[in-house]
Amino acid sequence: MKLFITGGGGMVGRNLCVLADQKRVKVLAPARNELDLMDYQATLAFLRAHKPDVVIHAAGLVGGIQANISAPYDFCFMNLNLGLNVIRAAQEAGVDNLINLGSSCMYPRDAQSPLQESLLLKGELEPTNEGYAVAKVAVSKLCEYISLQYGVNYRTLIPCNIYGCWDNFHPQRSHMIPAVIRKIHEAKSRAVPQVDIWGDGSARREFLFAADLAELILKASNCVDKLPQYMNVGLGKDFTINEYYQQIAEVIGYNGTFINDLSKPVGMRQKLVDISHQTMFGWTPPTSLSEGVANTYAYFLKKVI
Repeated sequence: MKLFITGGGGMVGRNLCVLADQKRVKVLAPARNELDLMDYQATLAFLRAHKPDVVIHAAGLVGGIQANISAPYDFCFMNLNLGLNVIRAAQEAGVDNLINLGSSCMYPRDAQSPLQESLLLKGELEPTNEGYAVAKVAVSKLCEYISLQYGVNYRTLIPCNIYGCWDNFHPQRSHMIPAVIRKIHEAKSRAVPQVDIWGDGSARREFLFAADLAELILKASNCVDKLPQYMNVGLGKDFTINEYYQQIAEVIGYNGTFINDLSKPVGMRQKLVDISHQTMFGWTPPTSLSEGVANTYAYFLKKVI
């Protein structure tokens, strides 16, 4: 089997490339300077020349809340066009199997957890990342339509929040788990006695270890036609923000105290995906939160600082 992975330099792509190499699966993962996915003709020529069995579309422009608020056009335009080019080129090049990576931000902002795939397009999106979410929804619908019209197997996986090796640990641009790892590591290193937590810490979030997502993608790539059109990917359970801080502190060995800053926003109270389809597909994520955090912290110590 030969896989073409877009976004091979990102967190999910890197984890997938490493796992595929371990499993002796042939991978095509050109860097941006080798293949510009915004160039449709170049993308089509690449696919025609290399003839992959499965396309894994993991490329995209991602960012935190502030980046999404300040540049909604960029997030919508880039992600929409990346998806359009990859899907259209794959179909024209005769690739029958494609796995598109969606995002749980595709769900309506007021949808009740656990979030079921049937809730897509059933309400308004979260305004702070609407541009990104609109693009992700549109690309996933294109996969559905092209599958219906041309008989191909183009499916969308919708992961919960992801963390792990090759994550972004930038102080201002990282997501929650890498941000908290850096924050608590620095507090321990500087002997800071307390760490602030935004809000009351009761909001619940679900995080999946990126290597586990890579495992599922590799499993699914062997039988894309057996996937439902949309499938959530997650742990099936969530934890409070306070619990994440406590778990990360335990891994790092930080013995200070936590102070909840009630002047800061809490965000959505809960964001948990329904994993019924994932369970029926026959896959359960193998990595516990403590193990995943420990592996991610080890990566941070070795590769980031």
